[in-house]
Order: sequence, then C-alpha cells, then structure tokens
Amino acid sequence: MSVGGSDGRVVLRIDGARPLSAGTVQVVAAICDQVEDHGRPGVVELHVSGAPGAHWTRDLTAGLVTRWERAVRRLERLPMTTVAVASGDCGGTALDVLLVADLRVAAPGTRLLVPTDGTGTWPGMALYRLVQQAGPAAVRRAVLLGEPIGTDQAVALHLLDEIVDDPAGQVAAPAVASGLIAERELAIRRQLMFEAATTSFEDALGAHLAACDRALRQGSDGTSAAGRAAEAAGTAGAAS
Repeated sequence: MSVGGSDGRVVLRIDGARPLSAGTVQVVAAICDQVEDHGRPGVVELHVSGAPGAHWTRDLTAGLVTRWERAVRRLERLPMTTVAVASGDCGGTALDVLLVADLRVAAPGTRLLVPTDGTGTWPGMALYRLVQQAGPAAVRRAVLLGEPIGTDQAVALHLLDEIVDDPAGQVAAPAVASGLIAERELAIRRQLMFEAATTSFEDALGAHLAACDRALRQGSDGTSAAGRAAEAAGTAGAAS
C-alpha cells in the first residue's frame, strides 16, 4: 500500500493480495489523520486491487483484525468524498476499502471476492457491508460459497457505479459532478443514509429535521449575504 496526493487530493493504494498487517492499519490511520486535519473540500482516491491467497490468515490476531475494522470504519466516515478506483480481483483489504467508498469506478473485468480462511468465507465486516448494500439474496453465493461477483453483477447490485477503460484517469469527475464535497454536509448526509437502513421513521425524524434546519439556516445566511451585496451594488450604481 502507498500514500500520496496533491492539489487537494489524498491518495491511498491498497493491495489486497498482501496479508493484513499492523503497517496496513497505520497507513489507513495516517490517511484519516491527514483528511481530518485538512480543513478544506477535496477528494480521497482509494486505489484497490488484489485478493489474498491461501493461508493469508496465518499471522492474524483478533486484536489486529479489530484495529483494522476500526480503521476502515473511520475511513468510511471521513469528511471528504471518497472515490474507489478498482481493477482486477478485489478481496481482503481491497474489498474492505472498496465497500466504504462513496463513489466506485472500476476497470473492465474487475471482480469482488470474499476471501476464504481455509474453513469458509472470511466473516469480516465486508460480509456485513455486502449484505447491507446489496441484500442477502443477491450476495448469498458470494457470502456462503466465496463465488466471485463479476463486473456486470456488481454494477447491477450497485456495488460498483461505473466501468471505464481508464478509471484512474476519470477519478475526479464523478466527485466534482456530484457536488458532495462540502465536508460537514457530506458527513451528515452519509450518516443519515447509513442510519436509514436500520432506523424507524419516528426515530430518524429528529435527525433529519435537524439537518433540514441546518441547511435552511445556512441557505438563509447565504441569501442574506448575497442580498446585502446586491443592495450595496445597486446603491453604488444609483449614486454614480
């Protein structure tokens, strides 16, 4: 894995073929620190590829897996738009990171793989996210048998958004087009989306109304500022 970026972009590269390690956790944590301290709109590019081979769980511990899942959850809640760029087989850490991205573009032939640990498919939080995002029936064979999810199926299930020949070259376009790059507002909308799947209407109402109130107050402030500027311009024009 590697870290890099410029011009408001933060880049994380994850090779799912490499076993999970403390170094992997540290790299993701460093990205999260960088984004949280950034203080400006931008895009986090998550380049993912590779799937683990046999015996990849040999050196894993419950503590390391716990730290990894917490780091991925932190990545999922970043106050910047995250765009995954996927290619080839994506499993293990690559699948974990792909499934927390806001937007997902992939090269033709990309496959999503739930890795196995020698006794069955790995029961990590990627399994949970697959079911939450696509539904249990749609991913049953992948979750239970480790059957790959091909490109067309992944798009149909909305696990991938777009297939392009050069996903890395188009990574910024969907994020800019979406307009979802205002840090605080993005985080609020994302959290409301997460909670909608498991929260009753009555329990969700308060959070949504609070978000609406915030949006209205911000819009009112912006309109007032614009109105004052227009009024000042009109007064200056009349005086001249």
